[in-house]
Amino acid sequence: MQESIDRARGLIESLPYMQEFRHKTVVIKYGGHAMVDENLKKQFALDIILMKHIGINPVIVHGGGPQINRLLDRLEIKPSYVQGMRVTDGETMSVVEMVLVGKVNKEIVGNINHCGGRAVGLSGRDGDLICAEKMKVSKKNDGTLEDAPPELIDLGRVGQVTRVNPEILQALETNDFIPVIAPVGVGEDGQAFNINADLVAGSIAAELKAAKLVLLTDVAGVQDNEGTLLKSLKRSDLESYIDNGTIGGGMIPKVRCCGDALKAGVTKTHIIDGRIEHAILLEIFTREGIGTEIV
Repeated sequence: MQESIDRARGLIESLPYMQEFRHKTVVIKYGGHAMVDENLKKQFALDIILMKHIGINPVIVHGGGPQINRLLDRLEIKPSYVQGMRVTDGETMSVVEMVLVGKVNKEIVGNINHCGGRAVGLSGRDGDLICAEKMKVSKKNDGTLEDAPPELIDLGRVGQVTRVNPEILQALETNDFIPVIAPVGVGEDGQAFNINADLVAGSIAAELKAAKLVLLTDVAGVQDNEGTLLKSLKRSDLESYIDNGTIGGGMIPKVRCCGDALKAGVTKTHIIDGRIEHAILLEIFTREGIGTEIV
Protein backbone atom coordinates (compact mmCIF):
# COMPACT_ATOMS: atom_id res chain seq x y z
CA MET A 1 0.00 0.00 0.00
CA GLN A 2 2.81 2.43 0.88
CA GLU A 3 4.34 1.93 -2.58
CA SER A 4 1.00 2.87 -4.18
CA ILE A 5 0.75 5.96 -1.95
CA ASP A 6 4.28 7.01 -2.95
CA ARG A 7 3.31 6.70 -6.62
CA ALA A 8 0.27 8.91 -6.01
CA ARG A 9 2.46 11.47 -4.25
CA GLY A 10 4.78 11.47 -7.26
CA LEU A 11 1.85 12.26 -9.55
CA ILE A 12 0.72 15.09 -7.28
CA GLU A 13 4.27 16.49 -7.23
CA SER A 14 4.26 16.61 -11.02
CA LEU A 15 0.88 18.39 -11.26
CA PRO A 16 2.23 21.98 -11.04
CA TYR A 17 4.68 21.25 -13.85
CA MET A 18 1.95 19.71 -16.00
CA GLN A 19 -0.06 22.88 -15.51
CA GLU A 20 2.93 25.15 -16.15
CA PHE A 21 3.97 23.54 -19.43
CA ARG A 22 0.56 22.66 -20.87
CA HIS A 23 0.23 24.08 -24.41
CA LYS A 24 3.92 25.05 -24.41
CA THR A 25 6.73 23.78 -26.62
CA VAL A 26 9.70 21.74 -25.44
CA VAL A 27 12.50 21.15 -27.98
CA ILE A 28 14.56 18.03 -27.33
CA LYS A 29 17.88 17.18 -28.94
CA TYR A 30 17.92 13.37 -29.02
CA GLY A 31 21.30 11.70 -29.28
CA GLY A 32 23.98 9.61 -27.64
CA HIS A 33 23.37 6.32 -25.84
CA ALA A 34 19.63 7.01 -25.63
CA MET A 35 19.46 6.44 -29.40
CA VAL A 36 21.35 3.12 -29.26
CA ASP A 37 20.13 1.18 -26.21
CA GLU A 38 16.90 -0.67 -27.09
CA ASN A 39 15.31 -0.17 -23.67
CA LEU A 40 16.16 3.54 -23.62
CA LYS A 41 14.76 3.99 -27.13
CA LYS A 42 11.40 2.59 -26.01
CA GLN A 43 11.40 4.65 -22.81
CA PHE A 44 12.16 7.79 -24.81
CA ALA A 45 9.22 7.12 -27.14
CA LEU A 46 6.88 6.59 -24.18
CA ASP A 47 8.12 9.78 -22.48
CA ILE A 48 7.41 11.80 -25.62
CA ILE A 49 3.94 10.29 -26.00
CA LEU A 50 3.11 11.07 -22.36
CA MET A 51 4.20 14.67 -22.81
CA LYS A 52 1.98 15.01 -25.86
CA HIS A 53 -1.03 13.44 -24.15
CA ILE A 54 -0.91 15.89 -21.23
CA GLY A 55 -0.79 18.88 -23.55
CA ILE A 56 2.92 19.62 -23.97
CA ASN A 57 4.18 20.06 -27.55
CA PRO A 58 7.48 18.15 -27.93
CA VAL A 59 9.68 18.84 -30.95
CA ILE A 60 12.53 16.35 -31.49
CA VAL A 61 15.82 17.05 -33.28
CA HIS A 62 18.10 14.02 -33.55
CA GLY A 63 21.73 13.30 -34.28
CA GLY A 64 23.25 10.20 -35.85
CA GLY A 65 27.04 10.49 -35.99
CA PRO A 66 27.83 6.85 -35.05
CA GLN A 67 25.34 5.52 -37.60
CA ILE A 68 26.91 7.72 -40.29
CA ASN A 69 30.38 6.46 -39.40
CA ARG A 70 29.29 2.84 -39.64
CA LEU A 71 28.02 3.28 -43.20
CA LEU A 72 31.09 5.30 -44.21
CA ASP A 73 33.24 2.47 -42.89
CA ARG A 74 31.30 -0.10 -44.92
CA LEU A 75 31.76 2.08 -48.01
CA GLU A 76 35.47 2.44 -47.18
CA ILE A 77 35.18 6.22 -46.90
CA LYS A 78 37.46 7.55 -44.18
CA PRO A 79 35.83 10.33 -42.12
CA SER A 80 37.78 13.51 -41.49
CA TYR A 81 37.26 16.12 -38.77
CA VAL A 82 38.37 19.70 -38.23
CA GLN A 83 37.76 21.37 -34.86
CA GLY A 84 35.34 18.59 -34.01
CA MET A 85 33.26 19.01 -37.18
CA ARG A 86 32.89 16.42 -39.92
CA VAL A 87 34.39 17.47 -43.25
CA THR A 88 31.51 16.84 -45.65
CA ASP A 89 32.29 16.55 -49.36
CA GLY A 90 29.60 15.66 -51.88
CA GLU A 91 29.98 11.90 -51.43
CA THR A 92 29.91 12.16 -47.63
CA MET A 93 26.89 14.48 -47.78
CA SER A 94 24.97 11.83 -49.71
CA VAL A 95 25.75 9.31 -46.97
CA VAL A 96 24.85 11.79 -44.21
CA GLU A 97 21.48 12.54 -45.75
CA MET A 98 20.80 8.88 -46.49
CA VAL A 99 21.48 7.85 -42.90
CA LEU A 100 19.92 10.78 -41.04
CA VAL A 101 16.82 11.24 -43.17
CA GLY A 102 16.28 7.78 -44.61
CA LYS A 103 17.22 5.56 -41.67
CA VAL A 104 17.63 7.21 -38.26
CA ASN A 105 14.72 9.61 -38.63
CA LYS A 106 12.31 6.90 -39.76
CA GLU A 107 13.39 4.58 -36.97
CA ILE A 108 12.61 7.22 -34.33
CA VAL A 109 9.26 7.98 -35.97
CA GLY A 110 8.48 4.26 -36.14
CA ASN A 111 9.31 3.76 -32.45
CA ILE A 112 7.00 6.58 -31.36
CA ASN A 113 4.16 5.46 -33.62
CA HIS A 114 4.53 1.83 -32.58
CA CYS A 115 4.14 2.88 -28.93
CA GLY A 116 0.91 4.73 -29.69
CA GLY A 117 2.07 8.22 -30.67
CA ARG A 118 1.61 10.22 -33.87
CA ALA A 119 5.02 11.27 -35.15
CA VAL A 120 6.02 12.73 -38.52
CA GLY A 121 9.59 12.71 -39.82
CA LEU A 122 11.10 15.79 -41.45
CA SER A 123 14.41 17.11 -42.62
CA GLY A 124 15.32 20.76 -42.92
CA ARG A 125 14.66 20.54 -46.65
CA ASP A 126 10.95 19.86 -46.09
CA GLY A 127 9.06 23.10 -46.53
CA ASP A 128 12.41 24.95 -46.33
CA LEU A 129 12.20 24.30 -42.61
CA ILE A 130 15.93 24.91 -42.01
CA CYS A 131 17.65 27.34 -44.35
CA ALA A 132 21.42 27.27 -44.17
CA GLU A 133 24.64 28.66 -45.52
CA LYS A 134 28.16 27.33 -45.64
CA MET A 135 29.89 27.46 -42.26
CA LYS A 136 33.07 29.53 -42.29
CA VAL A 137 35.84 28.15 -40.10
CA SER A 138 39.26 29.71 -39.68
CA LYS A 139 42.52 28.73 -38.02
CA LYS A 140 44.95 31.22 -36.54
CA ASN A 141 48.27 31.47 -38.34
CA ASP A 142 51.21 29.68 -36.72
CA GLY A 143 53.19 32.88 -36.26
CA THR A 144 55.72 32.23 -39.03
CA LEU A 145 54.24 35.07 -41.06
CA GLU A 146 53.70 38.23 -39.07
CA ASP A 147 50.28 39.87 -39.51
CA ALA A 148 49.11 36.99 -41.71
CA PRO A 149 45.31 36.63 -41.75
CA PRO A 150 43.68 33.50 -40.28
CA GLU A 151 43.63 30.49 -42.60
CA LEU A 152 40.15 29.65 -43.92
CA ILE A 153 39.27 25.95 -43.72
CA ASP A 154 36.89 24.40 -46.24
CA LEU A 155 34.59 21.90 -44.49
CA GLY A 156 32.58 21.21 -47.63
CA ARG A 157 28.82 21.11 -47.13
CA VAL A 158 28.86 21.83 -43.40
CA GLY A 159 26.28 24.50 -42.72
CA GLN A 160 24.99 26.92 -40.17
CA VAL A 161 21.35 27.91 -39.74
CA THR A 162 20.33 31.21 -41.30
CA ARG A 163 16.56 30.92 -40.90
CA VAL A 164 13.92 28.58 -39.50
CA ASN A 165 10.51 28.57 -41.20
CA PRO A 166 8.12 27.27 -38.52
CA GLU A 167 4.92 27.00 -40.59
CA ILE A 168 5.18 23.25 -41.10
CA LEU A 169 5.83 22.70 -37.38
CA GLN A 170 2.84 24.85 -36.48
CA ALA A 171 0.65 22.86 -38.89
CA LEU A 172 1.76 19.59 -37.31
CA GLU A 173 1.10 20.94 -33.81
CA THR A 174 -2.39 22.06 -34.82
CA ASN A 175 -3.12 18.52 -36.02
CA ASP A 176 -1.64 16.88 -32.90
CA PHE A 177 1.46 15.39 -34.55
CA ILE A 178 4.95 15.12 -33.05
CA PRO A 179 7.70 16.50 -35.35
CA VAL A 180 10.95 14.52 -35.57
CA ILE A 181 13.61 16.52 -37.42
CA ALA A 182 16.86 15.40 -39.06
CA PRO A 183 19.54 18.15 -38.92
CA VAL A 184 19.93 18.60 -42.66
CA GLY A 185 19.44 22.13 -43.98
CA VAL A 186 18.92 23.56 -47.44
CA GLY A 187 21.06 26.24 -49.07
CA GLU A 188 20.17 28.90 -51.60
CA ASP A 189 21.41 26.52 -54.30
CA GLY A 190 18.81 23.95 -53.22
CA GLN A 191 21.47 21.52 -52.05
CA ALA A 192 21.71 19.93 -48.61
CA PHE A 193 23.93 21.05 -45.72
CA ASN A 194 25.07 18.92 -42.81
CA ILE A 195 24.41 20.87 -39.58
CA ASN A 196 25.27 20.10 -35.96
CA ALA A 197 22.10 18.77 -34.30
CA ASP A 198 22.61 20.87 -31.15
CA LEU A 199 22.71 24.04 -33.25
CA VAL A 200 19.57 23.03 -35.14
CA ALA A 201 17.73 22.29 -31.89
CA GLY A 202 18.77 25.66 -30.45
CA SER A 203 17.68 27.55 -33.57
CA ILE A 204 14.29 25.82 -33.66
CA ALA A 205 13.76 26.42 -29.94
CA ALA A 206 14.58 30.10 -30.45
CA GLU A 207 12.20 30.46 -33.39
CA LEU A 208 9.36 28.72 -31.50
CA LYS A 209 10.11 30.65 -28.26
CA ALA A 210 10.12 27.27 -26.52
CA ALA A 211 9.59 26.96 -22.78
CA LYS A 212 12.53 24.55 -22.63
CA LEU A 213 15.43 23.32 -24.72
CA VAL A 214 16.72 19.94 -23.50
CA LEU A 215 19.96 18.40 -24.82
CA LEU A 216 20.36 14.66 -24.13
CA THR A 217 24.02 13.67 -23.70
CA ASP A 218 26.13 10.78 -22.44
CA VAL A 219 27.36 12.66 -19.36
CA ALA A 220 25.66 13.76 -16.15
CA GLY A 221 25.73 17.41 -17.26
CA VAL A 222 28.28 20.23 -16.99
CA GLN A 223 30.94 19.34 -14.42
CA ASP A 224 33.67 21.36 -12.76
CA ASN A 225 37.37 20.46 -12.80
CA GLU A 226 36.86 18.05 -9.88
CA GLY A 227 34.05 16.23 -11.66
CA THR A 228 31.28 17.71 -9.51
CA LEU A 229 28.00 18.30 -11.34
CA LEU A 230 27.08 21.97 -11.72
CA LYS A 231 23.32 21.94 -11.21
CA SER A 232 22.69 25.49 -12.40
CA LEU A 233 24.59 28.02 -14.50
CA LYS A 234 23.83 31.56 -15.63
CA ARG A 235 24.20 32.45 -19.29
CA SER A 236 26.33 35.44 -18.33
CA ASP A 237 28.90 33.14 -16.68
CA LEU A 238 29.38 30.66 -19.54
CA GLU A 239 32.31 32.36 -21.30
CA SER A 240 34.26 32.73 -18.06
CA TYR A 241 33.81 28.99 -17.40
CA ILE A 242 35.10 28.29 -20.91
CA ASP A 243 38.05 30.66 -20.49
CA ASN A 244 39.18 29.08 -17.20
CA GLY A 245 38.85 25.54 -18.60
CA THR A 246 35.91 24.38 -16.47
CA ILE A 247 33.91 23.88 -19.65
CA GLY A 248 35.86 22.35 -22.53
CA GLY A 249 35.80 19.99 -25.48
CA GLY A 250 32.43 18.94 -26.87
CA MET A 251 30.59 20.67 -24.04
CA ILE A 252 31.56 24.13 -25.37
CA PRO A 253 29.21 24.13 -28.40
CA LYS A 254 26.42 22.69 -26.24
CA VAL A 255 26.54 25.43 -23.61
CA ARG A 256 26.94 28.12 -26.27
CA CYS A 257 23.92 26.67 -28.06
CA CYS A 258 21.98 26.96 -24.79
CA GLY A 259 23.23 30.50 -24.25
CA ASP A 260 22.18 31.61 -27.75
CA ALA A 261 18.74 30.02 -27.29
CA LEU A 262 18.22 31.86 -24.00
CA LYS A 263 19.27 35.14 -25.58
CA ALA A 264 16.71 34.56 -28.35
CA GLY A 265 13.84 34.05 -25.93
CA VAL A 266 13.85 30.41 -24.80
CA THR A 267 12.82 30.35 -21.13
CA LYS A 268 15.21 27.70 -19.78
CA THR A 269 17.73 25.21 -21.17
CA HIS A 270 19.03 21.89 -19.83
CA ILE A 271 21.89 19.49 -20.50
CA ILE A 272 20.95 16.09 -19.07
CA ASP A 273 22.13 12.48 -19.01
CA GLY A 274 20.18 10.52 -21.62
CA ARG A 275 21.53 7.23 -20.23
CA ILE A 276 19.08 7.55 -17.34
CA GLU A 277 15.64 6.04 -17.90
CA HIS A 278 12.91 8.68 -18.24
CA ALA A 279 15.52 11.45 -18.03
CA ILE A 280 13.23 13.96 -19.74
CA LEU A 281 10.35 13.32 -17.34
CA LEU A 282 12.68 13.57 -14.35
CA GLU A 283 13.87 16.95 -15.57
CA ILE A 284 10.47 18.42 -16.41
CA PHE A 285 8.19 16.96 -13.75
CA THR A 286 10.29 16.81 -10.57
CA ARG A 287 11.32 19.57 -8.19
CA GLU A 288 15.01 18.59 -8.18
CA GLY A 289 15.41 17.88 -11.89
CA ILE A 290 18.59 16.27 -13.20
CA GLY A 291 21.66 17.42 -15.10
CA THR A 292 22.56 21.09 -15.55
CA GLU A 293 20.13 23.93 -16.13
CA ILE A 294 21.34 27.07 -17.85
CA VAL A 295 19.20 30.14 -17.24
